[in-house]
Amino acid sequence: MARRLSILGSTGSIGQSSLSVVSHANAVASEPAFEIEALTAHTNVELLASQAIEFGARTAVIGEARFHGALKSRLAGTGIEARAGASAIEEVARVPVDRVVASIVGIAGLASTHAALEAGNDIALANKESMVCAGPLLKQVAAKTGARIVPTDSEHNAMFQVMERAEDVDRLILTASGGPFLRTPLEKLAKVTPEEACAHPRWSMGRKISVDSASFMNKALELIEASYLFDVPESRIDVLVHPQSIIHSLVSYVDGSFLAQLGSPDMQTPIAHALSWPHGRVPTAVERLDLAAVSRLEFEHVDDQRFPSIRLARAALNESDAAVIVLNASNEEAVDAFLSGRCKFTDINRVNEEAVSKLSHSFTHSGDCLSLEGISDIDREARKLARELVSASMAGAKD
Repeated sequence: MARRLSILGSTGSIGQSSLSVVSHANAVASEPAFEIEALTAHTNVELLASQAIEFGARTAVIGEARFHGALKSRLAGTGIEARAGASAIEEVARVPVDRVVASIVGIAGLASTHAALEAGNDIALANKESMVCAGPLLKQVAAKTGARIVPTDSEHNAMFQVMERAEDVDRLILTASGGPFLRTPLEKLAKVTPEEACAHPRWSMGRKISVDSASFMNKALELIEASYLFDVPESRIDVLVHPQSIIHSLVSYVDGSFLAQLGSPDMQTPIAHALSWPHGRVPTAVERLDLAAVSRLEFEHVDDQRFPSIRLARAALNESDAAVIVLNASNEEAVDAFLSGRCKFTDINRVNEEAVSKLSHSFTHSGDCLSLEGISDIDREARKLARELVSASMAGAKD
């Protein structure tokens, strides 16, 4: 029987890769492996409509309500329901399916991820910011409803695939490609452009996550996500630079064993696993790994002077759940400022560190992080401060 899916954020890189997995699996199977219940997007009406038609979705939702008419027009006569607005995205996330792919970028994906879990839907979690900002809340909801959270980021899915008995785990080891600035002289980082920051050497990703990869904030957020997902303190999570991006993560055990998941750097592999688990794996069109051609695997430690994000994430985790929310919100604002030319690349980490230092102590009640309203309040205050810090940085640069 075909597994029914809803994909939140279907026009983004993860959403498109998810549909590629669905298309290939259905094409090679004697009967469809997957069916699509709902697809959602933020503003890309044209691509959303074409996806919905191609995959026979029951519902398509555009997040920006002003595009509702355009979506309805493109879907006229297809029998596909066209909806719009944030509340509609949350509503389709609650519709019973076998798995909801949570791939809306940033904190914007939290409400729909929460709604899916609250309705008892299993989720393929590709929206790391939801777990970063609301890990304790989401796990609490999942435990209550029985919904399962299946890690879908390549690193966390790799750990998930090789995780045996959690009580036997010694350490988790995240790998990082190093991004585009691994060898860039420190004095040149202040002058790098958004285009250079988005030119990832291994992965094809959206602009925000590409900048996060360049600054290592992506790896910092993944460290936080891993800590929440697997209930492991940050002191037992390591990060290694692995430029080939062949080993996606490792788990070391108390007996000295190291188990690693290897594969070509293609998101279709972890997505396929996340969509099919715990049932049999589905085939993908991913290029198969040629170990003889790879020949050797290289690793090195992270340069904390060049990439201070991981150090900052560890400090935030040890301080409070609120500090982690502040860090994520500040980073989203700082990255947006960099992409729009309102700050330098090196300002991103400075703004983040200053925001956490100034604001996280203001939120002392742990209960604030166990409700969407409380998380939203912290996020809003952090964004306001980050924008002020960016403006101050711009003013200082002009003096």
